[in-house]
Order: sequence, then C-alpha cells, then structure tokens
Amino acid sequence: MTASRYQLTTSIALIALIFLCLAWEGWLAPLRPGGSWLTLKAAFLLLPLFGILRGKRYTYKWLSLFIQFYLLEGLTRATSDTGVIQQLAIGETVLATIIFVTAILYIRATRSPPEEKAAQQS
Repeated sequence: MTASRYQLTTSIALIALIFLCLAWEGWLAPLRPGGSWLTLKAAFLLLPLFGILRGKRYTYKWLSLFIQFYLLEGLTRATSDTGVIQQLAIGETVLATIIFVTAILYIRATRSPPEEKAAQQS
C-alpha cells in the first residue's frame, strides 16, 4: 500500500472513532441517562483530525502515542462490561488498532530515504 492509502484509512478510522465516541456516550449507552461528560473524549480526537487529513507526518507521530489511551479504554471496557457497552468497546478497540497500525505504516512510508539522512547529518 502507498502512503495515500494509509492516510485515507487512518482518516476514515479516526472519523468513525469520533462518531462512535459521540454516539456511545451521548445516546447508545451513556454512563448517566441523557448523556454524560465522557462525550468530551470525542473532542480530543478532533485535535489531530486536520493534521491527519493534510498528511502532516508530525501529527501521525503523536497520534500513534495518543490513540493508545483509546485502545486501553476499549480493552478495559470490553473485558469488564457486558451487553451493548462491550460491543461498543470492541468497536473502539478495533478502530483504535486500525488507527495505530496505519499511522505507523504512514510514518514509515513517508520517511526520507537513507542516503538523504546521511547527507543531512553531515
């Protein structure tokens, strides 16, 4: 796959994760009836969105670290909850894993070739 495909896959998975977090904590299975403050976890995903859509390599680097919090939450809730919450947590885990893997692959696909690195270090 090329860097543009990794970028597209990461973008789609990130947008899907934003909508999943909003729906989960707003309507599908909120902690409190009527919604909860946990919908704000979707707002944190908006921070890297524009950098990801523009293909900024630095954004991919810090997103690969940041997305692990969502992976951790998804794994924790998938193993500790039941029913709809467990299914939503599995979805969050899958999307976070896709984002992590494709972000790493994008970073690797867009790095400068070794001969350019040697010239830059000299």
